[in-house]
Amino acid sequence: MRRVRHSVFALAAMLVLASDAAQDTIRIGEFASLTGKEASFGQYSHNGTTLAIEEINAHGGVLGKKIELIYEDDQSKSGQAATVVRKLISRDNVVAILGEVASSRSLEAAPICQAEKVPMISPASTNPEVTEKGDYIFRACFTDAFQGKLLAEFATKTLKAKKVAVLKDVKSDYSVGLARNFISSFKTAGGEIISERDFSGGDKDFRAQLTTIRAANPEAVFVPAYYTDVGLIIRQARQLGIKVPMFGGDGWESANLAQIAGSGIEGAYFSTHFSPEAARHEVREFVKNFKAKYGFPPDAMAALGYDSALILADAIKRAGSTDRQKLRDAIATTKDFTAVTGIITLDPSRNASKSAVILQIKDGKFTYLETIHP
Repeated sequence: MRRVRHSVFALAAMLVLASDAAQDTIRIGEFASLTGKEASFGQYSHNGTTLAIEEINAHGGVLGKKIELIYEDDQSKSGQAATVVRKLISRDNVVAILGEVASSRSLEAAPICQAEKVPMISPASTNPEVTEKGDYIFRACFTDAFQGKLLAEFATKTLKAKKVAVLKDVKSDYSVGLARNFISSFKTAGGEIISERDFSGGDKDFRAQLTTIRAANPEAVFVPAYYTDVGLIIRQARQLGIKVPMFGGDGWESANLAQIAGSGIEGAYFSTHFSPEAARHEVREFVKNFKAKYGFPPDAMAALGYDSALILADAIKRAGSTDRQKLRDAIATTKDFTAVTGIITLDPSRNASKSAVILQIKDGKFTYLETIHP
């Protein structure tokens, strides 16, 4: 009995020590697709977030405390994001949450964070509905309303296309939303959608849809989807003899895209949030430090993961507290914040107002083409 009592007391002492240790850090949660279908997104975003927090801590942390990043893998699976976010809030007692890249998974998590009054910053979810879930939900990226409009402008002015076909993923909130915004803006600009076809994310054969698109004889093909599907779509489109330009949004951005698509990807275009070729000092430093840590260059997901952590740390500093209400209010007043992906101001709807870039794929590499401002 004496031994048991001693063990209980020892356990209690350990818990007190653990609690004291936790108070010496500021706990931030992150959920990301570190494995699964869209693992490239989550891995790059997580790498950027990790680098930002390491740099913040190396400079003394925030409010005299180091930031402790507690992260969870949602495995790119529907339903898993909600599960891991609940863990971060109830088990780990984080003061705020960073994530996700995919809009569908951010839409799962946002209502939970809103209900618990835990600020959430998505690095890269562009679906407008994400921040509409409540006033505790923010994003470090532009929305699909902006992205759809800029892509319509790109198709009209740069590609000189008047007739465009669209192939979208009906299982993806991101794809459906971006397609809707593009189509509306393209029609307003005088363009015509001559074929609109659907697929389900994870499909392997797109020949039926592409054959219909080929018969419509478009001047360009818009594919608002994630790189895993885009690569196969472009490969099969070229095999079927579709030679017109193909273009899409930020869901294309992955180092794996060219590997999946093969040589058919050459000359394709996509919009995104960041180019490592930009001449700004912040970009050069970020690219240098990212390469030094990981051994390969960053992409837009990495840059947005980095920026989301910086925005949160800046808000904690300005709030002078980790109180969730005060932190929410500080994030909401983010204005003219100098970040890697641009100068960020959060608008009244908690969306980032910032520029976008168009990249073209040349020799299998993402090459800067132009910048489009809000």
